[in-house]
Amino acid sequence: MESLELMPARVRITSILKKALLAGEYKSGQELSLTEIAEKLGVSRTPVREAFQTLAAEGLIELRMNKGAMVKPIDEKFIKDHYEMRILLECEAVNRAALRGMEVSGLLTRLYHTADNLTTIDRQSYTELNQHIHTSIWKAADNQKLYDFLMGLWNGPSIGQANSEVEHYSKSTQEHIQILQHIRNGNPQEARQIMEIHIERSMNNILKSFHHAYFD
Repeated sequence: MESLELMPARVRITSILKKALLAGEYKSGQELSLTEIAEKLGVSRTPVREAFQTLAAEGLIELRMNKGAMVKPIDEKFIKDHYEMRILLECEAVNRAALRGMEVSGLLTRLYHTADNLTTIDRQSYTELNQHIHTSIWKAADNQKLYDFLMGLWNGPSIGQANSEVEHYSKSTQEHIQILQHIRNGNPQEARQIMEIHIERSMNNILKSFHHAYFD
């Protein structure tokens, strides 16, 4: 059976923190403790430190000598710019995956099983499967630079304030199934269209959370 390929710890932690920052879970000016976050996530300080460095390079936080980091101001345009880049690159990746005849039968089998068991799936299992679907598409595109850029943009599933987990899992699973079916059937344009819808929905979920955090 095909195994799930997990992202490196630093990438997973970066994605968790990036999503929290974009959603307004950490507010502008708030201090982030490297030690506290490492303890909360159950990891060592090293991958958290590496995540901080990545987030600082993206302009989301400011590193402070011996004091962890401070959250920098972000706005709606920052969030939209982030997701616009994901749309551009992920749509190109899925286009290439379809043209190259990516093998999707194993992933589709897992997704069909997930669709039939949405009320019992746990967040970690869903997150890992979601990551595996996207990274498999990136790999099938067969461009290492494209893969690296997408890995740097990754921020994981975006449920948002107004959605239940089961509702999000259901919509996301159906979108993933449609994407992979179009890849299997050699329909790159249709796969691109569903991928764009998929990521735009994630963006809108994050924007709802951002507005709720800062304006409600």
